[in-house]
Amino acid sequence: MSISVDASKCTGCTLCVKACGTNAIEVKDKLATITLESCTMCGACVSSCKFNAISIDIEKQATEDLSRYKGVWVFGEQRDGKVAPVVFELINIGRTLADDRNTELAVVILGNNISEAVEDLASYPVDKVYVYEAPELENYDAERYCRVLTDVTRELKPEIFLAGATTTGRSFMSGVAINLYTGLTADCTGLEIGEDGLLHQTRPAYGGNIMATILCPYTRPQMSTVRHKVFPTSCKRTEGKAEIVNLTPKLNLFSSRSKILDFIESVGEKVNLVDADIIISGGRGLGCPENFQILRELADEIGAAVGSSRAAVDAGWIPYAHQVGQTGKTVCPKIYIACGISGAVQHQVGMKSSDTIIAINKDPNAPIFSIADYGFVGDVLEILPLLTKKIKQMRGVPCTV
Repeated sequence: MSISVDASKCTGCTLCVKACGTNAIEVKDKLATITLESCTMCGACVSSCKFNAISIDIEKQATEDLSRYKGVWVFGEQRDGKVAPVVFELINIGRTLADDRNTELAVVILGNNISEAVEDLASYPVDKVYVYEAPELENYDAERYCRVLTDVTRELKPEIFLAGATTTGRSFMSGVAINLYTGLTADCTGLEIGEDGLLHQTRPAYGGNIMATILCPYTRPQMSTVRHKVFPTSCKRTEGKAEIVNLTPKLNLFSSRSKILDFIESVGEKVNLVDADIIISGGRGLGCPENFQILRELADEIGAAVGSSRAAVDAGWIPYAHQVGQTGKTVCPKIYIACGISGAVQHQVGMKSSDTIIAINKDPNAPIFSIADYGFVGDVLEILPLLTKKIKQMRGVPCTV
């Protein structure tokens, strides 16, 4: 792959300079010049040039020696030095994949002042923890993270690379795959090594109506993002710890076209939806947004989080952060209570792995009953207040319901 500037078309307008995220371009004598050592071939300059003066030539991909790629990697997503819960789930499945391939498992973590997070990761059954630490990486920036992780992956060549299908993972891992000219399977619910030695990546398709298994036989790494709560959390090591490898930062990778002005904490429920042991979700059957208060009252009594179906979110009854389902969050609580939710397949994708499912719905033929462990055919607006009242009575709490 190569990049070039057509001197007969370039006017020295500097649009490409402004678009370049690595400061690889400067204008000299009204002609753009590109420093190849700093260029990541991202193509931002090509799309910004109004005169079609810059072009990237991509040769047909030559047959690559895939045997050079070794190991399974997990992206160690963290925020404020705290490792995201999905990482420990990925370590669990990553360990299985690595053992099946007879190779090592590593976690790569980016950030600044992350020593505690690194030590935490090293206490899990991984062979190595790659640490890329720099002040410029203290706050998540998709452009920087994409550029850094692309560079590290090109250099160390893992065979398999897993990341959480979180807001962070979804926002930049696809960019890493594009830069590496490989594939990425999003929102996987199943991962295993097949008899052919390839990573078999399974995900819902066509609205969750079928499960598609996707292979990446010709390029590396084989990349997947995985939803939270799909795999069990890994246990810690019984002895020793992983090798910690500190990588050398490259300053030319840290430029960005974004600037963080401020952080605004969102005000949500008392319990994080994806981490909750009990979730009470409401749907269209609640009738109006005010009736979500009935769910919140019961949630307060039993320490539950409040979720919702897509229909309730689309109606503006509750913020999107509470949505459970294929286009929302995937959850796996000990108890999931579906209140006034019909149970379309898109909703089931996000909660059917719950340990115990309780459904309350007026319609005895609602699809939710097909996967429920316990079902109540009735009006949720009558049943929930009675349940809340009963729980308060058992606790000796004065009740006005």
